[in-house]
Amino acid sequence: MRDIHTDTNCSSPRTPNIRLRRRSNEIPAEISKSNGNNLLVNDKSKYKSMWIRAYSSLWMLASVSLIIYLGHLYIWAMVVVIQIFMASELFNLLRRATQDKRLPKFKFLNWHYFFTAMLFVYGRILSQQLVNTVTSDKFLYRFVSNLIKYQMVICYFLYIAGFVWFILSLKKRYYKYQFGQYAWTHMILIVVFTQSAFTVANIFAGIFWFLFPASLIAMNDVGAYFFGFYFGRTPLIKLSPKKTWEGFIGASVATMIAAFTFANFLGRFQWLTCPRKDLATGWLQCDPDPIFKPDYIPLPGLISHWLPWKEIAVLPVQWDALWMGLFASIIAPFGGFFASGFKRAFKIKDFGDSIPGHGGFTDRMDCQMVMAVFVYIYHQSFVVGQDYSVETLLDQIMRNLGSEEQLSLYTKLGQILQQRRL
Repeated sequence: MRDIHTDTNCSSPRTPNIRLRRRSNEIPAEISKSNGNNLLVNDKSKYKSMWIRAYSSLWMLASVSLIIYLGHLYIWAMVVVIQIFMASELFNLLRRATQDKRLPKFKFLNWHYFFTAMLFVYGRILSQQLVNTVTSDKFLYRFVSNLIKYQMVICYFLYIAGFVWFILSLKKRYYKYQFGQYAWTHMILIVVFTQSAFTVANIFAGIFWFLFPASLIAMNDVGAYFFGFYFGRTPLIKLSPKKTWEGFIGASVATMIAAFTFANFLGRFQWLTCPRKDLATGWLQCDPDPIFKPDYIPLPGLISHWLPWKEIAVLPVQWDALWMGLFASIIAPFGGFFASGFKRAFKIKDFGDSIPGHGGFTDRMDCQMVMAVFVYIYHQSFVVGQDYSVETLLDQIMRNLGSEEQLSLYTKLGQILQQRRL
């Protein structure tokens, strides 16, 4: 239920305004200042909360598993849907009832900027995949090539159109609110699209680089919840009263073990490790990257004497997995702490209530944002080699040429090769 003002002078700028938030998301007034009273071990309704959270987690796990099975394109679509929910939750955070009633079309400006940013970010990231998808159709290939060539111009003028729209929509007495919303919208776009851009790049580099780090964050979250649920006694940080040192340390150890073993399991599925160079939906087959080819390590005689095997197969990616597990355990949780502090600043419990027991989509993605950026940087810096093959160089050149220019380049290269043969 939304709060309603009894003041009849609604047009007065002195009228207090209340954010459009559900009461269920507000922090109860009776919350104690002491962290100890808020630990899960002292929560009388913790079992009910655990079951609600468990059912929601199972539904999310089943849905995400199906989408991952369908492939890269569907995972990208899932990321876009999550983006829309996150943007909606964050847009609503600073909206005010009285101003929105007198600015009925102003909120659509948020979404204009959102979809403009989406066109710009994904147009830059997936341009080559899009070209590779339509190469068989001459008309579509020419259309897509020109669209990519002028994509930056299109996005710029869409942004300028939004800027003009904003200026023309300014109303007296609401300048401060409107400029605040304008700045808030841009901050949201930076937060949402920065992490999602890295996430999508990870997806098309191979589903492994999306699924594995996302799974580590989920494992760490579950581990922290259950270790804190049963053993939590020592408060970890005031920003998040129910977090404990026992949960943090227990989850870190469990995540490191899970990272090493789970990487070995996922790395054996070829369709998870192959990069996607187009926007098709079929399963992939490729020559596995060396980091997904097993090395056989002989066991010491004392150990092999008691075991049925003499050596173990270890994928090189498992050593990379340890670094990702360490980051997911130690650094990524600070994304959650940041979100907790942010929610306390706005006096809300959750960003939304889309997922029972978990809050909103933004509540679930706080640590994933930090992790996606780290994995992309790690992958590009320590995993991907510098590839200067002819195919790579041609891809880089073709990306900036139109269809006629590409045809001219191929013709010229053919003439050069013919002259050299003669």
